[in-house]
Amino acid sequence: MTMPKGNGEAGHLERIRAIRCSNSYRQSHVDPDFMNRVELRPVRLQLELLKPELIMQEQGVRSTIVVFGGTRVVERELAAQRLADARRALEQKPDDVRLQQRVRILTNVLQKAHYYDEAREFARIASQHQIDHHCDYVICTGGGPGIMEAANRGAFDVGAKSIGLNITLPFEQEPNSYITPELCFEFKYFAIRKMHFLMRAKAMVAFPGGFGTMDELFEALTLIQTRRMQPIPVVLFGRDYWRRIVDWDLFVEEGTISPEDLDLIAYAETAQECWQVIEDFYREKPAERLPRGQ
Repeated sequence: MTMPKGNGEAGHLERIRAIRCSNSYRQSHVDPDFMNRVELRPVRLQLELLKPELIMQEQGVRSTIVVFGGTRVVERELAAQRLADARRALEQKPDDVRLQQRVRILTNVLQKAHYYDEAREFARIASQHQIDHHCDYVICTGGGPGIMEAANRGAFDVGAKSIGLNITLPFEQEPNSYITPELCFEFKYFAIRKMHFLMRAKAMVAFPGGFGTMDELFEALTLIQTRRMQPIPVVLFGRDYWRRIVDWDLFVEEGTISPEDLDLIAYAETAQECWQVIEDFYREKPAERLPRGQ
């Protein structure tokens, strides 16, 4: 910007206006152009770690149970409707290979609809252990639809707090509406989001899901295996699904993990069974009642 010329009061006011409108005159923390510079990434990372941490302290969140699972595992009614629509489309074009595949996929999705109900029920059970302002076993999800929605919804059913750690994506992703508003966060960086998943985690429950679920699951297992965080129960919901998706025994046979590493994983088929695994873990290891990731 060129400095306005001229003397007198008018020139003085124009020069002051030019100064106040300059980007350089903005205070750093309210200057989005400055805060979004590549060189400011370390500061953004620090802020993204600190803000949720302070808010969770203020909200009395002491420990969490992290629930992961597929965004496409939805309520039975919705899954059935989507399958019916796909079948009608296939009737119109019976030779369409893509439609044939879509019907097969949606049939499998419908068969997994009961996991939505189990995730909701598990969250109800866990959330009943929140006491006054000091909150333990607070359900923490990625904040999206599917299994995450079911878990946040279960906490909502019993009037308990729950956390949603959403992430900025190239395509729009709304947080599900059952998250406690004061505990819903949007992250720019996956790495910091992952830290918040595990910093207060007392357990991790993984329902059938895709790449995102696998990513979080294997990161947690790696941190526990390498003793970078205290052990927590890692419960895989649906033994048949996980046994078909991941050949855990083959890891051992190939010599890439130790046989005892399989003990890091437990399985559950119902919400009550899943809760029992967590209770048993802490009954046997009372010294680890409030583990925190490093």
